[in-house]
Parts: sequence; structure tokens; C-alpha cells
Amino acid sequence: MNHTTKSGFAAIVGKPNVGKSSLMNALLGEKIAIVSSKPQTTRTRILGVLTDGDTQLCFLDTPGFHKPKTKLSGHMNNVVTTSIGEVDLILFLVEPMGELNEQELTLIETFKARHLPVILVINKIDLVTPEQILERIGALQSLYEFAAVVPVSVTNRNGVDIVLDELKRNCPEGPFYFPEDTLTDQPERTIAAEIIREKILRNMRDEVPHGTAVVIEKMRERDANPDILDIEATIYCERDSHKGMVIGKGGQMLKKIATDARMELEKFLDTKVNLKCWVKVRNDWRNDEKAIKSVGLTYDDEI
Repeated sequence: MNHTTKSGFAAIVGKPNVGKSSLMNALLGEKIAIVSSKPQTTRTRILGVLTDGDTQLCFLDTPGFHKPKTKLSGHMNNVVTTSIGEVDLILFLVEPMGELNEQELTLIETFKARHLPVILVINKIDLVTPEQILERIGALQSLYEFAAVVPVSVTNRNGVDIVLDELKRNCPEGPFYFPEDTLTDQPERTIAAEIIREKILRNMRDEVPHGTAVVIEKMRERDANPDILDIEATIYCERDSHKGMVIGKGGQMLKKIATDARMELEKFLDTKVNLKCWVKVRNDWRNDEKAIKSVGLTYDDEI
């Protein structure tokens, strides 16, 4: 008897701050994508891999689709539309209330053009009544013929297993793309930079973090003690005033960011970490294509 396997790429799409990264982390059972209450946390595609029995699902956690205000924003939207063109399945995440915005309606038009199976995931159902959920499902089903509709609360892990079942059911037959123990295709340097950036987002006020980028300058085991990993990171800001805020009074803010990041890095990498962070200014880097590429974000991402 032939043992057939199923494998597919699934893009998680939706507007900013709807819970895409949280859903991917919940599906994987591991934290790969950074999570923050601030919109536009994810800037590029993070690939998470889940191998469960005879099925391998490769998740693309994409940036929130939004009105671009800078070249970086344009890059982020390009990542979303490129991702949709390269996948087998789509998870479309929406809020449980309110009108769909212009960007969400644009995504639905893209689904119609691609004829891909789209699983509609209505997140944050813990905030509404069962009657409101049913009303929401009815309204959204009139816009597109979804392969499935799954109401979830990602924070409570309610409905996440049903999403997984629907993904497996709609996944095409095919060989595995990655070894079975693969969790992500992201290099450790990228994950480390993302973890530091998450701590900036979590510790700082709204107006500063989106003007920051993190570059890992060095990441290697110490010759004298291979159990210690030395990591050196540069945090780039757009303005001198932002640099001062990231460093904080007496260096306290930078110390807090670095300590929080080091603790999570040690957990993720399962080793002792010595983390050093510097802060530099690169004016208006979000509108400079060369600068965007130099901080590890490219316009020509390919799977």
C-alpha cells in the first residue's frame, strides 16, 4: 500500500494587528513570529513549518495589509501580494465586528483572481456573543466562497485545532519540502533580530518603534567557552531624539530591552547568551531602498 503525504504552503493574511503572528505561533506550538499589540509588527515573511503525521504545512506569516505611507510600507504590501501568488492555501484573518476595510476588500478581490482555497478565520470571538458571530459569518460568506469558516480565540487557543484540521483537509498531496524536525527556514540571526525588535516594541511608546530596525553584527560561540553565544546587535533609529529614547535615562531603557531579549534568546537557542546592543541613527531609512535592504528586508523575497 502506497503511503501518500500531503504538503502545502499556507499564507496567513489580514489587516494589521488582527492576530496573524499569534495564530502561526499557536499552530506551531512554538514562538517563531514576534507578537505585539502595535500594528505592522511583522515586516517580512516568516516561514514556520509544522509536520504532523503525513501532512507538512509551511506557514507564511505576512505583514498586515495596509495603506503604504513609506517605501518600507510598500515593501510590506508587496510581500503580502507576492505570498498570495505562491501558496496552496490561504488563512484570511478578520475581526469579529466592524466593516471590512479597503485593504481587506482588496485581498478578497485577489482571492477571486487566484481561485485558491481560502479558510476564513474570525479571531477574537471571546469579545462578542454567539449571535454576533453567526451574523458575521453570514455577512462575510456573501463576499466569497470560503473553503471553511472557523471562529477562533487565538489567545485562549479556542478553535486553533479546528483551523489545523481544515488546513490538513484542504492541503494538496505532495512530498515534504523540509525535514520533519524543521520549525522555520529563518536563520538564527533573523530570529535574534526579530526578538530584539519585539522587546523594543513592547517597552517603548508608539511613535518610536516603527522607525527602528535591528541588525545582528556578530553571532558566534565563544572560543574559550562554546556554551556561551556572543551576540552583538545594532539598533537603527530614524532620529537622534529616538536614539536618546531607546537608550533611556542612564541607559535604563536599552538595558531593559537587552535583558528581556537575552532571556528569550537563551530560551529559544537553549544556550547562555552574552548580548551587546548599540544604537545608531540612520535618517529616514524607511524611505531608502538601499537602507531597507541593508537591514535585511528585500523587495525580491522568494520562497
